[in-house]
Amino acid sequence: MLVVCDINSTLACSIVAKMAIPNMENPRALGWECCRKNCQHINGCFVIGNLLPLNRNTKRLFDLLLSFVLLLMLFLPILLIALLVKLTSKGPVFYISDRIGVQNRIFKMYKFRTMETYTPPVATHLLRNPHLFWSPIGELLRKTSIDELPQLFNILKGDMSFVGPRPALFNQNDLIELRTQKGIHKLVPGLTGWAQINGRDDLPIPKKVEYDEHYLKHLSFIFDLKIIFMTFFKVIRSEGVKH
Repeated sequence: MLVVCDINSTLACSIVAKMAIPNMENPRALGWECCRKNCQHINGCFVIGNLLPLNRNTKRLFDLLLSFVLLLMLFLPILLIALLVKLTSKGPVFYISDRIGVQNRIFKMYKFRTMETYTPPVATHLLRNPHLFWSPIGELLRKTSIDELPQLFNILKGDMSFVGPRPALFNQNDLIELRTQKGIHKLVPGLTGWAQINGRDDLPIPKKVEYDEHYLKHLSFIFDLKIIFMTFFKVIRSEGVKH
């Protein structure tokens, strides 16, 4: 990543072109609209190459290795939880929902099923009486975030990352629109994120998008590690979980 100040957009484009970064579109050929994909204008400065291919590859490698190791370590607990879900209520073990991924593409996200099969397909906090729809062990799984464990498979597949904005439901149009306006839709959605550890279910959508934008503008491997570390303690205390 390169930060340069006191320059205009034309000069910023010239710098991007001279960097000759692989897979980066040529701003001289396609103009400033293309250059904006590779530069962010923040507080009078241009942040160039915030998401360079090397950084994306490093993040992907980290996701692959950690998800593989965790799946090996947690294989037996995951199997036990799957068995409990199946034995305590009718229906499938996993709840598979259409979620919004990178570039607003829809993907299938996995969770342990925590609600009965007749539950309306909306966010839990939007249900008038969510307790009427819990499966026998569903509330416990949700409170402890154990229901999220199957998303390790999503991370292994590449649909998700460990850290990023939480994937919106396909019908959360207000959240999708705000994220698209801010460029957040270009990020791979995460198992946890900056908004997750700053309120989770307690956050209104505009505030959630504000935290997502902060993450976008401060992307770094160290920041990801900080979020993962903080998530661990948030999960233990069940902070920010309403339902």
